Amino acid sequence: MRETQRKGDLAVAKAIHTFTAMGYDVSKPLTESAAYDLIVDTGEGLFRVQARFTGGARRQVNLRQIHSNAQGYVVKKTRPGAYDWLYILTADGQEYLMRECLAARRSITPQESFRL
Repeated sequence: MRETQRKGDLAVAKAIHTFTAMGYDVSKPLTESAAYDLIVDTGEGLFRVQARFTGGARRQVNLRQIHSNAQGYVVKKTRPGAYDWLYILTADGQEYLMRECLAARRSITPQESFRL
């Protein structure tokens, strides 16, 4: 589990770097309970960003939220409107940005048209 968390942390850190380099202001929620990892202020609006990492050869990104509680693992699909943008970092450093919430989907494979 710790390795998965570290990959997620890497995606968030790289997203902060990328959005800052683009000239945007970036904020991080104070709690871990938010359905998004960052808030990006473009000067024209505030956008909630969910950051994901993929290391697989197929580049498929799991969009479900998985956590554990006293009864075991809990798997949830993304609810509509949970975030505004989906940022994806691949193991080889490629970045993708989908400017939409991919609600109720299990996974996505980033397309070249979304590459930053």
